[in-house]
Amino acid sequence: MNKDLREDRRAWIRSALSEYEQPLTRYAARITGDAEAARDVVQEVFLRLCREDAAQLNGKLAPWLFSVCRNRALDVRRKDARMQVGIAEPNATQHTTHADPATLAERKEGTSQVLSLVDTLPPNQQEVIRLRFQNGLRYKEIAEVAGLTVTNVGYLIHTAVKTIRTSLADDGRGASR
Repeated sequence: MNKDLREDRRAWIRSALSEYEQPLTRYAARITGDAEAARDVVQEVFLRLCREDAAQLNGKLAPWLFSVCRNRALDVRRKDARMQVGIAEPNATQHTTHADPATLAERKEGTSQVLSLVDTLPPNQQEVIRLRFQNGLRYKEIAEVAGLTVTNVGYLIHTAVKTIRTSLADDGRGASR
């Protein structure tokens, strides 16, 4: 492999690491229930990426990364046979703006309430909601990651959002749109 190709490959891997490390870590933490195990899973995902052909993954990097991450995290969870409830999501509030404290508190409360409601959904709905809204994957990519049809992904997301909206409306939060 010539020097230019090696540099291109390193840049590709660095770019993938920069863009996907945190979302994959959050995703793996949700599956394993352990932040340290999640970091190990993500490290293994990127080590495996180093062995992959960039051309083969062209346009399918996100689904590939999340699929490998999901499979490895499920393996770890099965091996450890433990789940911790309420794992903190790393850097979940990292992107706050300099709004007034009351606005920030209200936003944090609303986000916390929605995340709590997501935790009450069935596991398959939780997974598709997190992949869509926390990780920004498209329905087709979610289908590839979770081994579902695109139609099933759409149904699960629709049902989950409807459940969350109903719960928020019942709590007097007025989430009707």
